[in-house]
Amino acid sequence: MGRLVAVGLLGIALALLGERLLALRNRLKASREVESVDLPHCHLIKGIEAGSEDIDILPNGLAFFSVGLKFPGLHSFAPDKPGGILMMDLKEEKPRARELRISRGFDLASFNPHGISTFIDNDDTVYLFVVNHPEFKNTVEIFKFEEGENSLLHLKTVKHELLPSVNDITAVGPAHFYATNDHYFSDPFLKYLETYLNLHWANVVYYSPNEVKVVYLCC
Repeated sequence: MGRLVAVGLLGIALALLGERLLALRNRLKASREVESVDLPHCHLIKGIEAGSEDIDILPNGLAFFSVGLKFPGLHSFAPDKPGGILMMDLKEEKPRARELRISRGFDLASFNPHGISTFIDNDDTVYLFVVNHPEFKNTVEIFKFEEGENSLLHLKTVKHELLPSVNDITAVGPAHFYATNDHYFSDPFLKYLETYLNLHWANVVYYSPNEVKVVYLCC
């Protein structure tokens, strides 16, 4: 009798496992066919061959790109090269990407940029906010853009328990932003478990030097 119960429980567990795998494949559209589309006016921009994760454009046409993101389960086109921030003037006739220098003291070797956002202060100072995953951890880096030198001055690293798995960011002040957490956990295994079980535990967090709070919970 005990063996029959064990076999029955095993069968139920395998059925649930199979259902979850099929549901995950459907959500990820793993079986879909992607058609190649030839866009006649597109051309390759040198310097971004390995791809870009995010882009933010200033009113004057300067565009910032985060490049070199490395993430568990994602293919990296430049696994041995740290991430960086590129800039391109979209008003140029033939725009080209330039890598911005980052001030000394910032750990470039572990720079792993994800979402980015810019904020222009009343004195026209441009701040660049970058979601960073050094060694697959979660921080937000705040830089000051120095246009004359094509460089970024690192001002601050933000870490907080309410920012466990930051994906994107929207700056609303020189040290204020909204950030999205795409998972509740920061541990890679628990993240996979969230995805596998289709747990909707993402949220939006508001950060300021004086207050940090969850402002939206995913349903």
